[in-house]
Amino acid sequence: MPSALPDGEAAPADGALPASAASGALGRAFGVYLHVPFCRVRCGYCDFNTYTAAELGGGADQAGYAATALAELDVAARVLAGAGLPARPASTVFVGGGTPTLLPPADLAALLGGVRDRFGLAAGAEVTTEANPDSVDAASLAALAAAGFTRVSFGMQSAVPHVLATLDRTHDPRRLPDVVRWARQAGLAVSLDLIYGTPGETAADWRVSVEAALACGPDHVSAYALVVEPGTRLAVRVRRGEVPPVDDDELADRYEAADDLFAAAGLHWYEVSNWARTPADACRHNVGYWRGDDWWGAGPGAHSHVGGVRWWNVRHPRAYAERLAAGLSPAAGREVLGAGERYDERVLLGVRLATGLPLDALADAGRSAVAGLVADGLVDGAAALGAQGRPRRVLLTRRGRLLADAVVRRLLD
Repeated sequence: MPSALPDGEAAPADGALPASAASGALGRAFGVYLHVPFCRVRCGYCDFNTYTAAELGGGADQAGYAATALAELDVAARVLAGAGLPARPASTVFVGGGTPTLLPPADLAALLGGVRDRFGLAAGAEVTTEANPDSVDAASLAALAAAGFTRVSFGMQSAVPHVLATLDRTHDPRRLPDVVRWARQAGLAVSLDLIYGTPGETAADWRVSVEAALACGPDHVSAYALVVEPGTRLAVRVRRGEVPPVDDDELADRYEAADDLFAAAGLHWYEVSNWARTPADACRHNVGYWRGDDWWGAGPGAHSHVGGVRWWNVRHPRAYAERLAAGLSPAAGREVLGAGERYDERVLLGVRLATGLPLDALADAGRSAVAGLVADGLVDGAAALGAQGRPRRVLLTRRGRLLADAVVRRLLD
């Protein structure tokens, strides 16, 4: 979760939602995000809400974290019922961070059990945890699978030592095939996360990383362009000239090279930065975000969305624990989306998916912009015309994926 919180109105002390949040709830899936804010080392590029043990004192330690997060799930159950939302089992659970697997498997099992006890889990629910390659072993992965986890997402980032060093990643890339094998033996689906455009990374380095990832036979791969966020150590190093800035043309080259290699290996894009072996291997939790479903985000700094209401928790683990201990909601602020904001979000998120955005979901001005986007090679012309009797939709070309933000701006102008 990002470290900076957005503007918004103050959230009620009890976290109560407006009655409008219940409207249409049965037509939306429900997911749970559990944020574990601990890392062994804070990576220099990362601006997520994470902390090392040395940064935290009493009341915010790893040992007591599971119990604190479970207290927020009690708040969640009370708030959702109080708003009149129908009981819906969680169709997805995603444990992110930070490094969730710094917690013992028993604590992660307790968190999942808390979701199950308060909401239930839908049949075939997708249950994911993020992990670093050096934060798990065969026994811990087997324990997670036995607890009900179905999927693990490894923060690989790169297979090249000097690139990992620039990112402050501490794992040995040679360990990745082992952890993937152990996950497979435990019955877990495997996703790998990659980052491209790290200062000093060459085209050859990036190819080595992609090929190393594919050699492990993952079900799913995410590949994100490095963004040098203000306030991070990497941003300071770039400003001082210690490392070169990220080059946009190189980022585009890296993306296209990866897309070619993924496609040749049988992985297909389903969102601008995500590829899956089959539709069933797509990350259903993240698809829920992009489709505007409901989710409760538990943990310091976590964000939630239910029925057009978005809110975000206080950032610091100590403040988070103190609010829950006092019987209060940890929510710091919220916003209730109006029709305009909901429309903007549907366009912004829907256009990123390989299923495309239905043309009739656009306002008149957006539909008028499509012809120009097709002419510029950013939107697939056959999809926009509804070729072969298919519904007309806005579907990005590969060039359009590289310029997705520009496409959205033109659709919303």
